[in-house]
Amino acid sequence: MLTDAFSPIELGDVAAYAPYFEALPRRAADYTFTNLWGWGMHYNLDWKTAHGLCWIRQRQIGGPGECLWAPVGDWNAVDWASLPELRPGTKLIRVPEPLCDLLAERLPGRVSIEETRGQWEYLYMQDALSTLSGGKLHKKKNHVNGYMKAYGEDYRELTGETMPEVLALQQDWCKWRECDKSPSLLAESDVVTSVLRNWDALPGLIGGALYADGQMVAFAVGEPLDERTIVVHFEKGRPEYRGVYQAINYCYAKYSARAFTVINREQDAGEEGLRQAKESYYPSGYLKKYAVTILS
Repeated sequence: MLTDAFSPIELGDVAAYAPYFEALPRRAADYTFTNLWGWGMHYNLDWKTAHGLCWIRQRQIGGPGECLWAPVGDWNAVDWASLPELRPGTKLIRVPEPLCDLLAERLPGRVSIEETRGQWEYLYMQDALSTLSGGKLHKKKNHVNGYMKAYGEDYRELTGETMPEVLALQQDWCKWRECDKSPSLLAESDVVTSVLRNWDALPGLIGGALYADGQMVAFAVGEPLDERTIVVHFEKGRPEYRGVYQAINYCYAKYSARAFTVINREQDAGEEGLRQAKESYYPSGYLKKYAVTILS
């Protein structure tokens, strides 16, 4: 339960958290309820409310360390210099650039700021991903055209009724990727599975799937960040269908994200292959994030 004492993030907290998220001057994918609840056990997260903000704590499993994520709420309405949570030595991670700038202004000489490139979120224009026009994206367009020519364009909206199919594809994906040999992939699969199993309890999720040969071959799941921006949380596909990842990316942008201007495709976590894949779509910008240490 979300109270004034640190407690685990529970599915039933979704409504209590919403006003804090909605008050954010800049919303990052990290701070959606879906992300916090989904990854809560993996990152050993808990949270509390104080001073008009929601405070998220991450504790190191098997070790003494702990840190805070960026507080969630109306940053501009806070007297940062008076907050007891920001005692010397406190470290905040995943801090969006606007809050970094605000902390440097409100706490002059009291903060150390470190760039965390692996946590920057990739931003794309919806019209770029939904058309793939122009020379830079020509190869992507060819992959999509190849997929469509071979398998057709059967794209359908995800609903609670389609979750068994999505869960089956996710389980197959985990077998193909040998999740049992990779703690990070296994953790990701657990998060995806938890979200899918609780689809109807997580408001605002927007998903779509590609079908070919009578079966689901790819799916993508996201949700609105604000009126202009949608974030894509998950994207999985059957590897035997050539071009399936380019196709699900394209169709999600074209259909599921058509009401939005910007598509946030989250971070690369410092993985070089993932970074190259995200850069290959030529992002229009980044939501930069940093680590902040309180010095005094």
